[in-house]
Amino acid sequence: MQTQMWAVDKNVDNLKTYPQITEAAQKLKQNEVVAFPTETVYGLGGNAESDEAVLKIFEAKGRPGDNPLIVHIANREQIHSFVKEIPDQAAVLMDAFWPGPLTIILEKKEGALSEKATAGLSTVAVRMPDHPIALAIIEASGLPLAAPSANLSGKPSPTTAKHVADDLTGRISGIVDGGATGVGLESTVVDCTGDIPAILRPGGVTKEQLEEVVGEVAVDPALKDSSQAPKSPGMKYRHYAPNAPFYLVDGTREEIQQLVNEKRREGLKVGVMTTKENLEFYDADIVIPCGARAKLETVAEALYDTLRAFNQEELDIIFGEIFPETGVGQAIMNRLSKASGLPIIEK
Repeated sequence: MQTQMWAVDKNVDNLKTYPQITEAAQKLKQNEVVAFPTETVYGLGGNAESDEAVLKIFEAKGRPGDNPLIVHIANREQIHSFVKEIPDQAAVLMDAFWPGPLTIILEKKEGALSEKATAGLSTVAVRMPDHPIALAIIEASGLPLAAPSANLSGKPSPTTAKHVADDLTGRISGIVDGGATGVGLESTVVDCTGDIPAILRPGGVTKEQLEEVVGEVAVDPALKDSSQAPKSPGMKYRHYAPNAPFYLVDGTREEIQQLVNEKRREGLKVGVMTTKENLEFYDADIVIPCGARAKLETVAEALYDTLRAFNQEELDIIFGEIFPETGVGQAIMNRLSKASGLPIIEK
């Protein structure tokens, strides 16, 4: 398959009538799949009403079909065609955080969407992205778009069009290049089908921000207990992984350096993921900073690009620092734990 690339300036007026946007939207109407930028990561969009389109998403990513997809919309009116009702708490969250990096799980109408998009569940995950190109494409297509991250399943999510091209060239119809994304981490997923909203996946909107507008917010126990099955789209399998074994270390930088020294004495090539504050401290084969510890939002923004950067090196093992699990730190540690898939080394 030939993969077409469309370059689009997100600051152009009337984006939905821009030739590249209309061409990409036409592909979506034909049940092809197209990657496009959002404010979080690049998404791989397909018609959420079509089994054919949704199957192409799963095939392109190599993603298991029991993993539901998030449906993206351009305006609140679209949601009424496939959702039974909008509970009061969900409406409050929409008012506060849409468009933005918040996905809300609601009860779906039967037959309104592809069963493959929702993995046969009675619920659907919905969000309205805060990116002019994403909104223009959705509006121009006239469709709700199922759109997981535009990467091969298990690999770090893409924050640039190049990341998408590296993974999916020849596997999808097109890529809309709108430059680098902003938040860098996927959306927060909140289940609003119960009495108390529950975070199923931490992301760009923090628990503290949610509680400011709706009061008590629960957290899915699976985020802390690996023996429990996660309920959120995109959380069932190991994700975001670099090629080399990646260990998180709960210890001082001196203790991390000791681990590096031990592995290098064994003849291994060792990488360290750190932050700008500690960049000059480590002596390893490859040391890559991921934002600044003093500003965790910069860590979130750089996280996937940093994980992909390690794949440019032939490493035998990677050690990474951990972060406080407050604010966006909760989402950072969630993604790092998924990327590692290994027990945290306690020092």
